[in-house]
Amino acid sequence: MDARSALFDLYGDHLRGRSDAFRGQVPVAALVRLLGPLGVQAPAVRTAVSRMVRQGWLTAVRLPAGPGYALTPRAIRRLDEAAERIYRTSLHRDWDGTWHLLVVTPPPGRSDRERLHTQLQFLGYAPIGGSTWMSPRAAPELDTTLADATARAERFTSVHDGDSQALIARAWDLDGLARSYARFLDEAALLVADIDTSSDVGAFTARSHLLHKWRKFLFVDPGLPPALLPPDWPGTKAGAWFDQEAERLLPAARRFVDDCLFA
Repeated sequence: MDARSALFDLYGDHLRGRSDAFRGQVPVAALVRLLGPLGVQAPAVRTAVSRMVRQGWLTAVRLPAGPGYALTPRAIRRLDEAAERIYRTSLHRDWDGTWHLLVVTPPPGRSDRERLHTQLQFLGYAPIGGSTWMSPRAAPELDTTLADATARAERFTSVHDGDSQALIARAWDLDGLARSYARFLDEAALLVADIDTSSDVGAFTARSHLLHKWRKFLFVDPGLPPALLPPDWPGTKAGAWFDQEAERLLPAARRFVDDCLFA
C-alpha cells in the first residue's frame, strides 16, 4: 500500500473523528506503529509525511508524546467530504433534477491541468466537451480546488432537455464502473477471508485494505441519484457489503489504534 494513501486513510478513518487529544493529530512514532502492519516501513512514513506537509495536508505539532503531525483545515474539509461519499451519508438527498455545470478556464501548465482534472473527477465532475464539466451536485470543495490550481470557472445550474441516459453515457463509463464494482466484491471478499480478523491487528489490517480499495471509487463514481442508474446497480450491493464488513471490523480496529496511540 502506498504510504501517502495509507496516511490519508488512517487520518480519515481513525483520527479525524476522535474526541480526545489525538483528534486529527498523532505522534510520528505512533504513525510508524500504525502503518507497520500494512507493510509501510518507517522511512516511507516519514517521507510521505514530509510530502503531505509540503502539499498543505499536514502541519507539524509538538505533542506530549513527542513530535507529531496534525491535519490542516484544508485536509479536514477534504476528509469530511470523502467520509460522506465513502459512507454515502448525503449523496442522494433530495436531488431536484438539476445539474451543476462548470465552464473551466484551466491553468496554463500541462501538469497543473492534469492535476485539476483529477481533482474535479474526485469531486464528482466529468467533462462533457471542451472545457465544460458536469456533476449531479455542487461540490463544497470546488472553490478551494480551483484556487489551489489557479483556475477559474463559470458556474451554472441546469435542467437537461434531452436523453439524460445518453448524456450520462458520454460523461461516465457506467458499464466499466459496474464491472469494477463486481470485481471489488470478488476481490475484497477474498482479501478479508485471507486475513485473520480475530485479532485486533488483523481487523485493523483488513479494514484498512478494504477502505483503500473502496476509496478508489471516489475518483470514478460521481454518486448519481438512483433514478439515473440502471436497474440492479451493482454499486448498491457493493456498498451494502462494504458497510457491513467495515462495521464488523471497526471495534477491534479501534482497539488496535488505541493501543498504538497510547503505547
